[in-house]
Amino acid sequence: MRFESPTTTREAVALLTRERGDAYVLAGGTDLLVRMKLDLIEPDLVVDIKGIAAMQSIRTTASGTRIGAAVSCAELGENKKLKKTWPGVVEAANLIGSDQIQGRCTMVGNLCNASPAADSVPALMAAAAKVVIVGKKKRRTVAIEKIITGPGETSLARGEVIEAIILPRRPPKSGDAYLRFIPRTEMDIAVVSAGISLKLERGVIKSARVALGAVAATPLLVPAAARAIVGSKLDDAALEKLAAACSNACKPIDDKRGTIEYRTRVVGVLARRAAKIAYQRAGGA
Repeated sequence: MRFESPTTTREAVALLTRERGDAYVLAGGTDLLVRMKLDLIEPDLVVDIKGIAAMQSIRTTASGTRIGAAVSCAELGENKKLKKTWPGVVEAANLIGSDQIQGRCTMVGNLCNASPAADSVPALMAAAAKVVIVGKKKRRTVAIEKIITGPGETSLARGEVIEAIILPRRPPKSGDAYLRFIPRTEMDIAVVSAGISLKLERGVIKSARVALGAVAATPLLVPAAARAIVGSKLDDAALEKLAAACSNACKPIDDKRGTIEYRTRVVGVLARRAAKIAYQRAGGA
């Protein structure tokens, strides 16, 4: 196995593109190193991206916030501006693993691991986040919801790497929230999760995005659930429609952690709760 530490994104792409064997990107390593230790994979090449300056910073501009692919979730939790602007996204990222894991894991790694239950992904989808992808021939910007195509599978082409996550500028009178249900109090995989972002005008929801996790083969963006609360002041009727839309969108599995019926029911409950938090954060009563 070869281990390379490039200093630019282009260099990382070149290494990945030239490798004929199995190549993997190392950010935090909290998934990759475990899989290697369990002999689930045998990389021919590991490309460490932590030395790439473009992937190490959090930058806020007039158009939004750029989070480098190698920025740890612990760094996100310590960034006061980001916590104030996108609290739901930061809360989701800070649910990944233990304190020790937080110091290494990244949201991009969580995304590229492509688990249906990934905590950061529904929150990022609700926030309308995008990723900057760099390949051999071009750089492109893609919506988060287009990255995961199935359990453990992404739409990234061979040699492509994600350089950063882009969160849009937070408009006035808007808020977001993320909630999950787990069997234990800490360090467990979501049985069901929900991320919601919304914008108000005079107390009325003018726009919204609703995303769900662990209820299908990929995290789901649910436009019907967003439409259920747009135009309302999040009254009981709107919340009931939201819950129903979320439950109707589910395509969960039965496993030891939750049945189809349980997940379908609980996702509506979590969506209602997340919507109330987001509404309050947006300045709603």
